[in-house]
Amino acid sequence: MNIAWTAQDNAFRQEVIQFFERELTDELRNAGRFMTSVYGDHELCLRWQRKLLAQGWLAPSWPVESGGCDWSVAQHYIFAQEKAYAGAPPVSPMGIQMCAPALIAFGTAEQKTFFLPRMLSGEHFWCQGYSEPGAGSDLAALNMTAVDEGDTFVCNGSKLWSTHAHVANWVFCLVRTSREDRPQKGITFLLIEMGSPGIDVRPIVSLTGEHIQNEIIFTDVRVPKTNAVGKIGAGWTVAKYLLEFERGGAAYAPLMHVRLRELRQLALQAPSDQGGCLADDPLFMSRLADVECQVNALELYELETLSRLTRGESPGASASVLKILGTELQQAVTELGLDAAGHYSTAFQPQAGHPGGPVLRAHRSDAFSGGRAAALAPLRYFNERAGTIYAGSNEIQRNILAKTVLGL
Repeated sequence: MNIAWTAQDNAFRQEVIQFFERELTDELRNAGRFMTSVYGDHELCLRWQRKLLAQGWLAPSWPVESGGCDWSVAQHYIFAQEKAYAGAPPVSPMGIQMCAPALIAFGTAEQKTFFLPRMLSGEHFWCQGYSEPGAGSDLAALNMTAVDEGDTFVCNGSKLWSTHAHVANWVFCLVRTSREDRPQKGITFLLIEMGSPGIDVRPIVSLTGEHIQNEIIFTDVRVPKTNAVGKIGAGWTVAKYLLEFERGGAAYAPLMHVRLRELRQLALQAPSDQGGCLADDPLFMSRLADVECQVNALELYELETLSRLTRGESPGASASVLKILGTELQQAVTELGLDAAGHYSTAFQPQAGHPGGPVLRAHRSDAFSGGRAAALAPLRYFNERAGTIYAGSNEIQRNILAKTVLGL
């Protein structure tokens, strides 16, 4: 694999940089740079989605005839790099990066014609209906039923941890259409309109006070059978294909490079227990250098995986490798950030209320000039704890690799 940038690559990089400089307002930039969750502000991300759509860069990995870009492997990665460097907010991956590849691979011509353009325009905003109260990492244990009644399914059950279900108007669901000898059989991949009678969305508020996740209750919800993607009863195949894109379709390294640069800057300002600044602490800087080496190695693996994606191949086992390496390295970066912020990284902020005495360790804008970076450290630390759990826990990913790669 040749990773040297050509003159054409460098010209494309300049085009991307100029686009970000022209289209990213301060508000949009801040929505990306100061994110402390997996997802950005809903309205701002939709605004950014419309700008990408107008440029023709919203779904670069899609087939060109569906609205994708005829980019080389290098161009895909250059775009991911410059997006991270510019601080652009993310686009919700549920429709464009997750449901869409499943539709493109398994959907009918009618389904593609109807859903794909509406995903791009934002007219359809998607959420995911996979996990249930008794089926998380063991997804095949799901119990939400879809009973065949002629031209429709009647759906009953619930889905848990559905991100942005309170603002979505469509959900892609795994439902049980029959009971078979193996739990993976008899599952169907179904597209359901959120405005359908019988759907109740209940908020799950996180410890930070954010309302991102939800529980969805389905009570006698009628869904046209034409909304099934792939064969009825063979939805597990569709779901596994989709999860490959959820786990391995992202570039982790570019944003981690940005975070590591921020950490080096913070280390120059943060006081060390031995006196001077943290950048003079050989133990901390050795840990930082070790993580940087691992991120560089991950970047090469991402380029190799991206090469397969742009040839129309699925990530395959590489999706599990990227999920493990990417999320665990993200956690390592946030642990370094927590150490660099020191006692200014406390998650407890009593100054938000009316304390009975001086608050000696509150976040301050002048905190050893670390300012906002110190305040963001604990929020990013706690957010990244979930990375090794969602989209299939890393223990599950290791089991997948043991089975598919090692044949155990």
